[in-house]
Amino acid sequence: MVAHKVHAVLGPTNTGKTHLAIERMCAHSSGAIGFPLRLLAREVYDRVCKLKPPKEVALITGEERIVPQGARYFLCTAEALPRNADWAFFALDEAQLGADRERGHTFTKHLLDTRGREETMMLGSDTLAPLVRSLLPGSEITARPRFSTLSHAPARKVSRLPSRSAVVAFSAEEVYAAAEMLRRLRGGAAVVTGALSPRTRNAQVDLFQSGEVDYLVATDAIGMGLNLDLDHVAFAGLSKFDGVRRRRLTTSEMAQIAGRAGRHQRDGTFGTIAGTGKRELEFEDEEVFAIEEHRFPPLTGLYWREPDPRYDNLAVLIEDLDAPPREAGLMKPPEATDLAVLRKLAGDPAIAGLITGSRQVERFWHACSLPDFRNYGIDNHARFVARLWRQLREGAIPAAQAAKAIDELNRTGGDIDTLQQRIAAIRSWTYIAERPDWVEQREALSARAREVEDRLSDALHERLTERFVNRRTSLLMKKMGEDGSSLPVTVADDIVLVDEERLGTLEGFAFRADSDASAEDSRMLHAAAEKHLPRLLADKARTLAKAIGETPAIVTLDESQLVHEGRPLALIEVHNDLLAPRLAPHRNLVLLPDDAKSELISALEAWLATALEPLVPLRKLAAAAKDFDAGSELRALLVSLSERGGMVPRTSSGLDALDPDQRKMLSRLGVTVGALDIFHPAMLKRKALAIWRALAVISGRRLPPLADEMQPVLEATKPVPLAYRVFGKQALRLDSAEKILREAHKTRVEGKARQFILDPSLAISTGMTPETILQLMRAGGFKAKDVKPLAEGEFGPPAQPRWRWQPRRGSAPARSGQGQARGKSHKGGKPPRRDKGPVPGNPFAELGKLIS
Repeated sequence: MVAHKVHAVLGPTNTGKTHLAIERMCAHSSGAIGFPLRLLAREVYDRVCKLKPPKEVALITGEERIVPQGARYFLCTAEALPRNADWAFFALDEAQLGADRERGHTFTKHLLDTRGREETMMLGSDTLAPLVRSLLPGSEITARPRFSTLSHAPARKVSRLPSRSAVVAFSAEEVYAAAEMLRRLRGGAAVVTGALSPRTRNAQVDLFQSGEVDYLVATDAIGMGLNLDLDHVAFAGLSKFDGVRRRRLTTSEMAQIAGRAGRHQRDGTFGTIAGTGKRELEFEDEEVFAIEEHRFPPLTGLYWREPDPRYDNLAVLIEDLDAPPREAGLMKPPEATDLAVLRKLAGDPAIAGLITGSRQVERFWHACSLPDFRNYGIDNHARFVARLWRQLREGAIPAAQAAKAIDELNRTGGDIDTLQQRIAAIRSWTYIAERPDWVEQREALSARAREVEDRLSDALHERLTERFVNRRTSLLMKKMGEDGSSLPVTVADDIVLVDEERLGTLEGFAFRADSDASAEDSRMLHAAAEKHLPRLLADKARTLAKAIGETPAIVTLDESQLVHEGRPLALIEVHNDLLAPRLAPHRNLVLLPDDAKSELISALEAWLATALEPLVPLRKLAAAAKDFDAGSELRALLVSLSERGGMVPRTSSGLDALDPDQRKMLSRLGVTVGALDIFHPAMLKRKALAIWRALAVISGRRLPPLADEMQPVLEATKPVPLAYRVFGKQALRLDSAEKILREAHKTRVEGKARQFILDPSLAISTGMTPETILQLMRAGGFKAKDVKPLAEGEFGPPAQPRWRWQPRRGSAPARSGQGQARGKSHKGGKPPRRDKGPVPGNPFAELGKLIS
């Protein structure tokens, strides 16, 4: 038990509790925060990565795991918090969720047991205060007031909602109906429901936050931690089904949702939707008072379940999980999905009879804890878990089988409901692949599952956007009683005119409506524009696609985007393979018809393929790395070369493990084996290195900059440019350094002398200083004999340093790529002294002075 007090920070929404926890965590040497939502954990992870080096920040949820080696700050969902970890700081967000029927026991466990060495914070609602005092005696409680005022507003029709409003409903049908109405009456709405994947929810929230739409339609999912720029929250209902029965929302639940209105010092309002015909859709006076004054009944208990059950056998495990709490203020929770599945499968002799030993019991319990992402219900989900367990009982799921199941879901066609079902299914596989011992090739399959989930989420976001933001249906025109599609629509200099009325402008392929469009019936004009714009934009796209083929220079790469005239056309995405990037259409192309969009993207893909031609050497290395006949040692080296831009230090390359045939294969691939580095000469060209670095940066890697010009010798800077090594105050390009060392070995071998003089013109031609030469030669395994200065009264050129080969143990071989030099050293006399006189600016002569 730690000596410090637990600090409970309690208050309503918009009090800065989470922000405070982030600041306190970052002030410590290590820490962790547990969150109720994966979406919120990801949002805070991104924020902390801006405050701390990303290599020190970890994100752990049931479906995503980013844990750099040496991570010190952990942002996790409550269920995914590592057990028995040692942090200086710990905080639990939304701790009042200990009263949640399904997940409450997890939050209660952390409230009671998880602590930081130096500081522990519990964040939550004021309703938690009495239980904090009783369950955590001696704890310190700080009440934080709301930054802004929250007040009730009269009911309004959907058509009269103010901008920056959210409509909250409690079923998918109600959400879609409200979004459809807002699309027709107010230009569109973003959609957020609990059934959406986190990536889709983020994309939809971005639609609203960016101002592309002024309205958001959501379930009560927005009430838990989503930070939105909302001015008004309108309730489309005040009752919901809680898993057992349909009931009216509690005042605390109402306040949690209504509290999303207003941000920081900006006040917010809440109310209901008028004209729905629902009698119950009115706030009682007592409810309005409670929400505005933040006064709610305190919680009377938190759900508790044994956090450390025994795994002696299934009966003991169920007994522990089903045991009631013994402490006042704690309640036995309703049977959660995981325990219901465990109890059902434990009653099946075909399954339970084969589970023996505590390790198998614990593994079986983890399988039963797989979340029911598909909302199958207990019986169907239990059958899914049973099939999973039959595979886990024998070991890990074969990689090929898991990959096949994942790939079967990798289809982006279908409507919104179909995509949601696929996303629910792939989330199960994402969870399974993230388990440390459930599948073979865990990291590769986890990445593949996340990639498929991302593709499906992006497709779902596109469907939602098309349905509720970007398309107007003929139903609207029928209700208006007029047909605007017959009106003439023209585009001149990117200005869109409808029946000679200016409607807006085209910015690339995005349409921007004029706020001051003056027409007697603006709805009719918008319908006409919507009818004709796809055709006009399609013509523009085909013209641009042809121009790209004829003049590639009109497209440029700007960070991760392909840009034309300053406007992005497509995004470059790098997933598993750095050398095989993909193009995704930019959202500016959303109005384009599919065939025109495909034609433009094809032209951009051809442009990208041409731009990637300098990377052909790396692709050949990557292809050779997949040849099993090459041997594991060579394949490992080829993988390293292909992933690191065609260059690796020799000391860490594993070259010594290669046999002669493998070295020949390496040479046939064009790879130079140097004394200090192994590299492909083609990748030292600036064009090749620049495109490789751009892709690596897009993939999230941090790399040093490129040199402005790939000169053989540069002034040493920090960070060291790519493809250079520092020797003293100068940086040498890898092949330049290798050239000098190769010449030194050649001179040594051909002269057959123990000591030799290196041709000074080599250094003159590259501009190396004597100090640079000295460090380079030493790094290459050479040692200079002290040079005696001329005696007083003697004249002549300065004596040249004499080098001898004296590699340190474990240093590079005598001849680059050819192993140690063999044969006896030359025992003849000293090499004859040159009589050509001093060479102006001779760096080796200067080096002689330096050594003496």
